[in-house]
Amino acid sequence: MHKPAKMMGLACLVAAFGLIGAVAGLWAEENPNAGTSPGPQPPAASAALTLKVDQVHLDNGGQITVSGQAPAGKPVMLEMWAAARVRASFFDSKPGKDGVIPYKLYLTYEMPAFYRIVLPKDRQAALDEVKAQGKQWSFGEALKKLGAEAAFTQPAQAAIETYQASFLASVIGSRGDLLPKLDDKESRRRAMQLVKTRFRSPGKVFATGVESAPDGSFKAVIQLPEGSAPGDYFVAAVVDQTTRSQPVKLDNAITFPIVYMSNAGTSINLFWPFLLSLAIGTFGVLMGAGGGFILNPLLVSIWPLPHTIVAGTVMPTVLFSQGSGIYNYSKIKFINWKLGVTMGLAMLVGGFIGPKLTELITLDQFKFVFGWILLVLAALMLWQTTPGYLAKNKKEQEVLKQCKLMAEQAAKARKGEAPKC
Repeated sequence: MHKPAKMMGLACLVAAFGLIGAVAGLWAEENPNAGTSPGPQPPAASAALTLKVDQVHLDNGGQITVSGQAPAGKPVMLEMWAAARVRASFFDSKPGKDGVIPYKLYLTYEMPAFYRIVLPKDRQAALDEVKAQGKQWSFGEALKKLGAEAAFTQPAQAAIETYQASFLASVIGSRGDLLPKLDDKESRRRAMQLVKTRFRSPGKVFATGVESAPDGSFKAVIQLPEGSAPGDYFVAAVVDQTTRSQPVKLDNAITFPIVYMSNAGTSINLFWPFLLSLAIGTFGVLMGAGGGFILNPLLVSIWPLPHTIVAGTVMPTVLFSQGSGIYNYSKIKFINWKLGVTMGLAMLVGGFIGPKLTELITLDQFKFVFGWILLVLAALMLWQTTPGYLAKNKKEQEVLKQCKLMAEQAAKARKGEAPKC
């Protein structure tokens, strides 16, 4: 490679990382700390239950040791949550007792970005039974089985919007009709469904580890995972509906290249998505696409990102590869604008329908549909490389080549119409 080309490549790489740094700065300004408020207030604290932590500053996650004093003989649970709030939605499409499908969308913007209930160690067997249920587990049933209903306070107090959804509303870019506010009992029940939708597995919401002594003293170790939201976190000890400690505050810090995505509720190291996108962008443009069909399933599988956020994020990123690809393909005259504009108009219409439909499907449904599409495409491309298909295609290409040659000869000779094939 010539020296100017090397210098240009290095300059492009430096500019790319500079752009990432600038974007990270904008994100930091937009979401500086997610606030310091503990969120919706739980029942009043009891003086009979005290709590403290061994450290109040964490760097991209870590362990904290929680200790305190409770009434003797009482089992203690811990509720931990982040001050940062994220969006969570649940689409109710299961038939009710009357056989009617509700088609209702439940939506909140006040779900804690991190939420965990830590149980006494002796409830591990019950937690294992909940985990064994797989995807069929119910958050409400898990709370009852684990005896943790008194510890569930923060998500239960989140404001929930309810929409009467329909396919037609999705087509025109609407969630549907906004329904009246839910009563407290129904709001708590729907909050449980939203927690399950947001965190998906019981292992991300429940853990065991609280050890209690006969005198009422207790101790537990809580792990805040890497990639958790920056800002303030709160821990409270709970015995029952009326006995609860004051929440203790701690904070979690992150530094670039780790950045926080407020709409996804998680932090991510930008270095790895950058390298992944570089490789996929190169391959995607080579295949005549933006690379989104490859990038989308990989982002969902490798990082803990909601499928709705991945689908929305990939759209503008593909624009960069498509923009550079369009410019370079137009220079070598490989673009048929009539065909491209026709398909573009159809995709324009689909762009109104797709975003709203993503709200009405789960991550599992998203993976299932996307997986089948990729399998069908893979099977089609595999079939097109078989000897029989290649031989047939070779004959067709030869016929077309002869037709084109005859037409050119007829035109040059100016003998009227070109010979028909």
